Amino acid sequence: QVQLVESGGGLVQAGGSLRLSCAASGRTISNYVMAWFRQAPGAEREFVAAIRSTGESLYYADDVKGRFTISRDNAKNTVYLQMNSLKPEDTAVYYCAAGIAGLWALRNAPSYVYWGQGTQVTVSS
Repeated sequence: QVQLVESGGGLVQAGGSLRLSCAASGRTISNYVMAWFRQAPGAEREFVAAIRSTGESLYYADDVKGRFTISRDNAKNTVYLQMNSLKPEDTAVYYCAAGIAGLWALRNAPSYVYWGQGTQVTVSS
């Protein structure tokens, strides 16, 4: 079993930056695809970014590409999401997720078997 705990969320002005962290425990994440999803109030959970187990392949939603960067440090059992040039529409609860290495539908939430509780990101105008 893998426990995932997100941190780093908070309130930031538009144009600012935040770095989210996802700390894993219970099992190494080195063999997992890791991803970030977000969910705004009243909206469905949507894909943000994913990274393969080796960190070689990165995937992003179109609306965050060029602004967000996902990375991982397997030695620290931690995944990060660097968010730059934040916009009010980025406001959401951000969730960390882990899936079996090699999964093909990595933009789909049901592909992931472990989830954190989320961290709130609020971007003011």
